[in-house]
Amino acid sequence: MTARAGRFVVDGKGRRSAVILPIQDYERLLEDLRDLAVVAERRQETPIDLAEIRRRLKRRASV
Repeated sequence: MTARAGRFVVDGKGRRSAVILPIQDYERLLEDLRDLAVVAERRQETPIDLAEIRRRLKRRASV
């Protein structure tokens, strides 16, 4: 995401209370959040080495 001048909504005291984003930036942020949630959910999984992944893919291709 490139840095852009943000547009903010301010409250009666002039404090920023909301931000207005282009829809593409908002969608990218949502996608990033979903990706981070998946990473957090899978953090405790045991990693699989590349050789094992290749074996599994070969078996799948031959079915």
